[in-house]
Amino acid sequence: MDHYLVIEDALTYIENHLEQPLSVESVANNCGMSKYYFHRLFSALMGCSLSQYILSRRLNAALSLIHSSSLPLTDIAYQLNFGTQASFTRAFRRQYGAAPSSVRGHSSPLSPSPIPSVVRRPVKNINGDVVTDFTLTEFEELRVCGIAFEVDLAANDYKQKIRSRAAMLLSHIDETITGACYVIYSNCQPDSTRFRVLFGIPRDIQIDEPYYFTVDVPQTFCARFHYSGDLLDIGDVLKTDYARFLKISRQEPEHTDIELIQAFENVHDLDSSYHIYAPVKKLPLDSEF
Repeated sequence: MDHYLVIEDALTYIENHLEQPLSVESVANNCGMSKYYFHRLFSALMGCSLSQYILSRRLNAALSLIHSSSLPLTDIAYQLNFGTQASFTRAFRRQYGAAPSSVRGHSSPLSPSPIPSVVRRPVKNINGDVVTDFTLTEFEELRVCGIAFEVDLAANDYKQKIRSRAAMLLSHIDETITGACYVIYSNCQPDSTRFRVLFGIPRDIQIDEPYYFTVDVPQTFCARFHYSGDLLDIGDVLKTDYARFLKISRQEPEHTDIELIQAFENVHDLDSSYHIYAPVKKLPLDSEF
């Protein structure tokens, strides 16, 4: 069974039936799966419960109706299965930070979003709970040469900045240089949105740029995950996966300078899948997993 196709079919079914009553049982039955396993699988792959997802998509549909129709807000609320206009308004305000009445007839940055994609990564079953597949392993000591810089996750341009620095490094690497490539993220200080990023390869290269650094990455015990898709676009999924992993596996994060390491097999193929290494404490229970 392709779990991703099951969830993708479920998302399409939900989108086509937002005006009808929806439950875990009805969606699971449509997918030909028990409601208990479907609920766990959906939460694991989507990072939220089915009820939270349905609510989010109904509010998204409401936003579309507010922009494109003259229906009264009360009619929109009842059409999309909200019990009252008051409950609809509360939920809308929680999701969008504004009342639905303030969105209608005014220029607004709010716009409906398409059905989200399902981030592809392997999953495993631990004592009846579905969690993103992981391996507890040592990340061996490594010297990495490349471009180092800081980004602020609170800034709108942080993704563009990371990608531009990556392009800067790749412009200095010709096709004769092969092998792995690493992106290493470290937090600048506790509770800060600023991160240091090193984008480099495990061999000596000389770059006449102010961002060039050589860094020795210490041996670190980690949980290793496998992902496909741009990490900068699936960051929220990774956060949810990591939180579920810690809870279900009873692991604890290791507080080190390194937040996570993204490892590609081929420096010339950064569109491929990759591994994420997240530092965790080495506990006696590790041998059970």
